[in-house]
Amino acid sequence: MSDPWLSIVGLGEDGLDGLPLASRQALEKAEVIFGGPRHLDLVGAGDRGRAWPVPFDIAPVLDCRGRATVVLASGDPFWFGAGSMLAERLAPEDWRAFPVPGTVALLCARLGWRIEEVTALALHAAPFGRLRAALVRGARVVVTLRDGAAVGDLAAWLCANGYGAVRMGVAERLGGPAERLRNVAAQNYDLTDVSALVAVALDAADLAPEVGLSATPGRPETAFAHDGQITKAPMRALTLAALAPRAGELLWDIGGGSGSVSVEWCLAGGRAITIEPRADRIENIRANIDSYGFGARMQAVHGAAPEALTDLPLPDAVFIGGGGSQALHDWLWERLAPGTRIVANAVTLESETLLMRLHERHGGQLLRIDIAEAQPLGRMRGWSPSRPQLQWSGRR
Repeated sequence: MSDPWLSIVGLGEDGLDGLPLASRQALEKAEVIFGGPRHLDLVGAGDRGRAWPVPFDIAPVLDCRGRATVVLASGDPFWFGAGSMLAERLAPEDWRAFPVPGTVALLCARLGWRIEEVTALALHAAPFGRLRAALVRGARVVVTLRDGAAVGDLAAWLCANGYGAVRMGVAERLGGPAERLRNVAAQNYDLTDVSALVAVALDAADLAPEVGLSATPGRPETAFAHDGQITKAPMRALTLAALAPRAGELLWDIGGGSGSVSVEWCLAGGRAITIEPRADRIENIRANIDSYGFGARMQAVHGAAPEALTDLPLPDAVFIGGGGSQALHDWLWERLAPGTRIVANAVTLESETLLMRLHERHGGQLLRIDIAEAQPLGRMRGWSPSRPQLQWSGRR
């Protein structure tokens, strides 16, 4: 670490004036300086400047190994910046980093928000649906956007999804001489002159308590696109509890229907592949992927199991929502890694018999679940029972 060839330098809108001595010394010694055109201008890189290639690629930086090189990044290079991409490809002694306060720190400082209580999202190219898991009454969220027009798009999305009361702190060019911060409710958004670089602070203090997603599985069926083929909320909560999702884990959701189990798995921090043989239900699954912004974490596969499973990456957990067969379970048992969690629900006598055999052979837990809901019965009320379900959960 005494003499690394690469310096990763965080840069603010105030350019060289806002840099600590170590960052300025690294720039003075650099033979090559990489950054966006705006960054290169801010530090006066001149002939030493190298603009990032389009599409973005760190290979030119790696080609400079052994030469004094600087990479410029906005604010903290390790918050959705090039820092982590470079660190993954280099040895610890090859690089050093000099961050400065980034967008989240600057905007929270302007508003007096506690950073540890703020959700931060980079939505330059990501869908606004990712906000659904974060926006509840009292939430504070900081998002970065691609350009000024995207702020109006965000306001429209908030209003269309029931979040019109959210207040938007629209910040431009934070930390520099052209900094500007304006505040407006999404439902009253009327700004027409927003320019990049832009970030938005979302304050959900005025949301009604019923708006937004619950923090636990078993969200209502109205939260999903479906045709009636959906694991009902109470059963879905029990199913997710048995599946025991953990951040980063992969689920196979076999016979996905609407994909609601997969969505709830992803809301818990996991990744999911949803397998469904019917084309119309695949469309519902894809609609739910888009609605929640899970394009990078959830995949819909049109096909029947086990044939559709052959080339998929092995999962950490498997859910079989209905229509399972002995042949499917045998196929899974032969191919899944030891320790893989398996949960299967059954509603027919035939599938119940299958699950009882699996319990006898492999152990695990076998539950019979009877759920009834109070419904009007004439002038009074009575219990309206759903079909009893059997649930088997075990490990490969």
